[in-house]
Amino acid sequence: MTKISASEVNNLRKSTGAGMMDCKNALVEANGDLDKAIEILRKKGQKVAAKRADRDSHEGAAIAVTNQEKTVGIAIVLACETDFVGKNTDFVNLAYKLASIALDCDSKEGLLKAPIDGMTVEEKLLEQTGVIGEKIQINKFVKIAAPYIGSYIHAGNKIATIVGLSKTNDSLLPHYMVNISKDIAMQVAAMNPIALDESSVKSDVIEKEIEIAKDQLRAEGKPEAMLDNIAKGKLKRFFKDNTLLNQAFIKDTKISVSNYLSSLDKNLTVTSYERVSIG
Repeated sequence: MTKISASEVNNLRKSTGAGMMDCKNALVEANGDLDKAIEILRKKGQKVAAKRADRDSHEGAAIAVTNQEKTVGIAIVLACETDFVGKNTDFVNLAYKLASIALDCDSKEGLLKAPIDGMTVEEKLLEQTGVIGEKIQINKFVKIAAPYIGSYIHAGNKIATIVGLSKTNDSLLPHYMVNISKDIAMQVAAMNPIALDESSVKSDVIEKEIEIAKDQLRAEGKPEAMLDNIAKGKLKRFFKDNTLLNQAFIKDTKISVSNYLSSLDKNLTVTSYERVSIG
């Protein structure tokens, strides 16, 4: 049997994150060849993945990052099976690393093909499935671009948001922009708007809300002739509660998000946003 040194085991462990005994056994099987040992661990991951293909991966880490210029933002969910793994430091660090790689990708499929640690992301996920013993996959991938982007990750990495603003730092100091964009990203995390504004709400959603309002009014005994006007009033309330720019600002509920932004700069608004969560 090939004698395997502690340093060789440690090197494989650093490369893969696998346990000490898993690394030692892989190196023994590979006769000390590091690349072959990595392949052995990857094949172990494939076997584990096949066995756990029907498992639910409803835990994990939701991560949001921006590029250095703050003009591109990414939010992903790296999913696993248990909360215990989702909170693990190595797992969360991997999620951050994947999110950073994703900044240069246009889709989840592109991210899976991207290089990481001498292999593709897809191969890395298989490797880590073998290391951790749980189904691991990228469940969600969203990307936006804007003149200025902020991000927010809710405590415990359960929710991550990215928000695009219409202006750069030209008129507002850089640290103000960081705080402003984070405030709006927190708003998205907390209030989970369905659209940016009323014009962005899908027509089928509007039709459904109107019908719900009319059914409620009929149940209250309101005359049929009055239903359209009253339902329109309820729809305005729906827009106020559920569209980002019309929502009450969480840090000052007396004003809307739109009012808050325009009070800082009359031309400042939100151009896009995304929200991802585990589960």
